[in-house]
Amino acid sequence: KLYELISASLTWHLCGLTAEMSITIKLTEQMILVGVNVLEKKKIKVLHMLCSSRFSGAENVACQIIKMFKDNQDYEFAYASPDGQIKEALAEHGIRFLPMRQCSFLEYRRVIKDFRPDIIHAHDMKATVLAAACCGTIPLISHVHNNNFDSRKLSLKTILYRLTCKKVIHAFWVSKSSYYGYYYHDKFKDKSTILYNVINTDELRKKAENAEKQDGFDIVYLGRLTPQKNPQRLIKILASVIQKNPGTQCAVIGSGELAEITEECIRNAGAQNNIHMLGFMDNAYGILKHSKLMLMTSRWEGTPMCALEAMALGVPIVSTPTDGLKELVVSGETGYLSNDDNELAENCIRIISHPEGRRKFSSNTLARSDKMMDIDHYYHEILKSYELCTKNM
Repeated sequence: KLYELISASLTWHLCGLTAEMSITIKLTEQMILVGVNVLEKKKIKVLHMLCSSRFSGAENVACQIIKMFKDNQDYEFAYASPDGQIKEALAEHGIRFLPMRQCSFLEYRRVIKDFRPDIIHAHDMKATVLAAACCGTIPLISHVHNNNFDSRKLSLKTILYRLTCKKVIHAFWVSKSSYYGYYYHDKFKDKSTILYNVINTDELRKKAENAEKQDGFDIVYLGRLTPQKNPQRLIKILASVIQKNPGTQCAVIGSGELAEITEECIRNAGAQNNIHMLGFMDNAYGILKHSKLMLMTSRWEGTPMCALEAMALGVPIVSTPTDGLKELVVSGETGYLSNDDNELAENCIRIISHPEGRRKFSSNTLARSDKMMDIDHYYHEILKSYELCTKNM
């Protein structure tokens, strides 16, 4: 329309001029046309919004998605969340960060107003509720990363998320349990996709090779120290393993609100010489790669990124049968699942003590990882949802 308007104006005002001037007019018309085409090629701005300041599972997923689009010149991305530890991880990945003072309606509204996104991709229910409250007509994608206990019953959280249904263009759930576990999941059935998390295995294995620390442990835990992960139970099982197999060496890698309680549990068990608290590490993959197994005791999960990372490095997993882990671990082939502490301890000892069996578990784990990590499928599912949001732009 801009081109037609200016072209008509030029024709009207400059009619009857010399041939040279006519050529000039034509060139000007071509320049205008190029300018209009550039405007039409404007990048689609996608804002990923989260409520945590740390770098963990959901945050890792958001970064993975943004990096998948690095060769797609049609999109521009930014990441918004409260400021904190996440800032360093985003800088390492080369992702634009829009820090917030806190996870609140006012801060969400401010960031949305400043960035002016064409699409908002909100991760987990709280972020979706806040984004829905202040996004106006901006299309909204919701991405649910776990099957939290308070999502499974009638509660303020489930009601508020239910109210976002009309605003949400599409919802991704990282496991069957996260979708079917949500109290009002049937309200989202026509706009939902169960999309299992994936990781770039080549990139991960390269990071493991380049990691500064390459120490191997009998048992390793990698993740946050929070109520969801149940580190008290983790230490109880590790202590049981050590009691039966005194030479066992264990590493706990991660930080969180239960770090001090975890250290106290280790002291109470008299296991300071066997269980080593290593804190948060930027690159723990060298340690993970050289360890004999990973132990998890989560109360709830989605599709845990740390489990996918262990699988990609050929590390068997011993875990409670929690949500997405039931879809990752084949008990007796790539690890063991049990809800009994004594059984979990015995399974750990079985893997530690039998090198030949451990090698078979490791081989099975690698094969399963390679089969599950379909990054192209994941990318096209996300792209399809973005195209759905922008079809009327």
